[in-house]
Amino acid sequence: MGNVFGRKSRPSRVTEQDRAILQLKQQRDKLKHYQKRVTLQLEKERSLAKQLLKDGKKEKALVLLKKKHYQDQLLDKTETQISNLERMVQDIEFVQIEMKVIEGLKVGNDCLKSMHEAMSLEDVERIMDETQDAIEYQRQIDEMLSGSLTQEDEDAVLSELEAITQGEDVELPEVPTEPLPEVPEPANTEPERRPARNKENREMLAA
Repeated sequence: MGNVFGRKSRPSRVTEQDRAILQLKQQRDKLKHYQKRVTLQLEKERSLAKQLLKDGKKEKALVLLKKKHYQDQLLDKTETQISNLERMVQDIEFVQIEMKVIEGLKVGNDCLKSMHEAMSLEDVERIMDETQDAIEYQRQIDEMLSGSLTQEDEDAVLSELEAITQGEDVELPEVPTEPLPEVPEPANTEPERRPARNKENREMLAA
């Protein structure tokens, strides 16, 4: 409970300008309501004046028309006051918009000011110079690669490309310099078989 009652109330977002606009609109609405009520009353009095004239009561009809004329003047003044109130509301609302625009410009100016303080004019000039140097260096490289080479340079580049394509520049593994281990010769039994086969062939031919 103590926390509930001890909690600080949030600041109201309603400004003095908002309150002024609300009061002006309320006054305008009251005047419009009065204007509507008087207009209906004047229509009734005009109909009544016509009826009095028909009944031959000219004097009463004249008094009623004078009253109606006075109320017509009041209605004209009321219309002027309503127009003034609406114009004032519009002016205040427009000033509020202007204040918001000014606040936005102030924030933008403060931001620009802090950015300018973070980077001095010398830093900007140095960065621009470095950028220009880098662009100029890249331009020189592009010119060299695009057409600044002589015919001799072009021939050398083509020769190097052809040599790489044919594998002339491929590095082969080094030949070992250590002697290879000796391998024992297999037993030669083939010559002994050949004379036996020749003997058998001669015996078959003799028979």
